[in-house]
Amino acid sequence: MIVITAPTGHIGGQLLDLLLDETSTRSEELRVIVRDPGKLPDAVRDRVEVVAGSHGDAEVVERACTGADAVFWLAPPNPTAPSLDAVYSGFARAAAKAFTAHGIGHVVGVSALGRGTPVEADAGYVTASLAMDDLIAGTGVAFRALANPTFMDNLLWQLASIRDEGVFTDTVAADHAAPVVATRDIAAAAAALLLDRSWTGTGEVPILGPADLSPNDMAHIMSEELGRPVRYERHSLDDLRAALAARGFSDPIAQAHVDMMRAKDNGLDAGRPRAPRSAGATTFRQWCATVLAPAVHA
Repeated sequence: MIVITAPTGHIGGQLLDLLLDETSTRSEELRVIVRDPGKLPDAVRDRVEVVAGSHGDAEVVERACTGADAVFWLAPPNPTAPSLDAVYSGFARAAAKAFTAHGIGHVVGVSALGRGTPVEADAGYVTASLAMDDLIAGTGVAFRALANPTFMDNLLWQLASIRDEGVFTDTVAADHAAPVVATRDIAAAAAALLLDRSWTGTGEVPILGPADLSPNDMAHIMSEELGRPVRYERHSLDDLRAALAARGFSDPIAQAHVDMMRAKDNGLDAGRPRAPRSAGATTFRQWCATVLAPAVHA
């Protein structure tokens, strides 16, 4: 039995589709924790066991972990949270207790690059995510943290600006090259680990994408794939903080985002060598052709 958290989210939803494809020919059972079961497609709901509620709730994770062998763990975003602990370690504490109480064998979690870098300790979301990894690893469960850089799919948040103005923004330097990954590659890595549970111990699995790219590189590729000019516009960290506040982010969460972006500009994602299992199959050009372009032209 595999438990999937956040099954209606971007990564969890793609993971669930992959696992449903694989388990159609094997005897692996799937259980999902979801706040609103109505958001699951009927065809999915008929093939999985549903536990309704939040996976931050002790009673919910107790029910979900009963009789389970493995868990996919993703802490959901909470832009209005009172603290980072409430989003990461605080949110995961009930689940960590349930992993121990129910003898969960394997946990695969979504995490971030940055461990071991000079800026790790002051990297906002990333620092908090790594602390949550340590909490889960401390339960004694076999644990793999999928350590990710920035997602290609984050550009979909700027779809209107890219489509209507030919502009996307960020806070890093225009020529700053760094890893970037497609969320479907994160889902694929999680599926592989959850289906082959021969691994033991704890550790990270970096999912880096095939190549480091700068915002200028990305603008060039987007322009070619969309058939229209796209340019990058750098915003300041103060601009970012103000934009997040305008969207209703709490002060601690807005600051955590600012701290993470400052750390990224200072090399948070740099220096990880690529290996076949960490490269990720999807190039940015492929992602633009198959995800961004259809969204822009819809």
